[in-house]
Amino acid sequence: MLGDQCIIQALDSVSSSSSAASAPDSTLSGELPSVSRNCVIGSLQVARAQKGGHVEGLVNCCHSKKKKKNRTGSGLWDSATKSWASGMGGDDENSEANMSELIGRIGRELAISCLLRLPRSYYYDVACVDRSFYSLVRSGNLYRLRRAVGIAEQMIYCSCNVLEWEGFDPCRQRWFGIPSMPPIECFMLADKESLAVGTSILVFGKRVESHVVLRYSLLTNSWTTGEMMNTPRCLFGSASFGEKAIVAGGIGQSGPLSSAELYDSEMQTWTTLPSMSRARQMCSGFFMDGKFYVIGGKAERHNEVLSCAEEFDLENGSWHLIPDMAQGLNGGSGAPPLVAVVNNELYAADYATKEVRKYDKENNAWITLGLLPGRYTSVHGWGIAFRSCGDMLIVIGAMSAGGSGVIEICSWVPNNEQPDWKIIGTRRSGSFVYNCAVMSC
Repeated sequence: MLGDQCIIQALDSVSSSSSAASAPDSTLSGELPSVSRNCVIGSLQVARAQKGGHVEGLVNCCHSKKKKKNRTGSGLWDSATKSWASGMGGDDENSEANMSELIGRIGRELAISCLLRLPRSYYYDVACVDRSFYSLVRSGNLYRLRRAVGIAEQMIYCSCNVLEWEGFDPCRQRWFGIPSMPPIECFMLADKESLAVGTSILVFGKRVESHVVLRYSLLTNSWTTGEMMNTPRCLFGSASFGEKAIVAGGIGQSGPLSSAELYDSEMQTWTTLPSMSRARQMCSGFFMDGKFYVIGGKAERHNEVLSCAEEFDLENGSWHLIPDMAQGLNGGSGAPPLVAVVNNELYAADYATKEVRKYDKENNAWITLGLLPGRYTSVHGWGIAFRSCGDMLIVIGAMSAGGSGVIEICSWVPNNEQPDWKIIGTRRSGSFVYNCAVMSC
């Protein structure tokens, strides 16, 4: 549970800014969907019970004096929303309720605790309740508090059509849309790379003479120009942890790179890190056991395929070479190694044999577990995605069906048995997965 001082500061910050904030966008207005209403009330009840209180007491305190005769339905919710507005955003001249009802009864700390436990896919539905809650969502403070108490949800974002992205909530198995990218020529005609970090998605592209970065913000649901790296590059290895990410290697203006950079999504800044021992492009990156790894790729000379990996220790800022860690993985003529980490265990998808493998840390070797799902459109590994999502491995593929494209998302929770892939999402879309990123916040 968050400390009182942290909670009060967060609420005071939002309350002070909400008086000057504009009303929510028109897309957030209107009656709150019943599923969101029930979800919020359920969160309140759970949080109340966890504090040792009674659920009935919480429900009863959601009525304003004027609505006491109506104990169910919209009267309950109307009173609750008035309490939120008064308690978090100051007095409202149109509101007869004040924080003596909901906030006064459960306390400010518990109120925030309820919001933190609400599934974030409902945040913008609920933001229409009150200007202060809307400001809390848009400012990013709610996501910072979630990180502070270790609450995180994974959302999958993929692009199967030029400039278009689609989102998928794996827990509720529902799709949602986000705005299309601006029509910049390099993103329409050439390869692009993506990276989810914090509450943002970065998409990297290369013009004829320069690089370009676009940034999607979950807070504003919009695309803007992102900050350029200190050393612009493409075909690099990357991975994120919380609100930070590391990119390493890739190809720059003069060829393959050994340099690495740290991105802070809160500050939107890039910091140069120590360089790797080997320059490499078309490599992959991941975090495991608190360290960042770069694996595979091609070397600087003679198009050499690298079987080694490098491990970066964030505490002492040094790289360690691991020979043969990529031995037996795809590389060279196809896509970078398709790797993902679940519970600090490394897995790889072999797009040539259509097998999934697990890395044996003790013996520095790969063990074949079984087959990958489906027959998806792929060109030497390009066009499919292999990601981790919480405790699941995710394979996203596309295929042509009935004159159009279909995208499928398959999941499997790794265990000691052969992979048993389940289809958790299907949608008509493009027939090729250009990009994929998993946002955790």
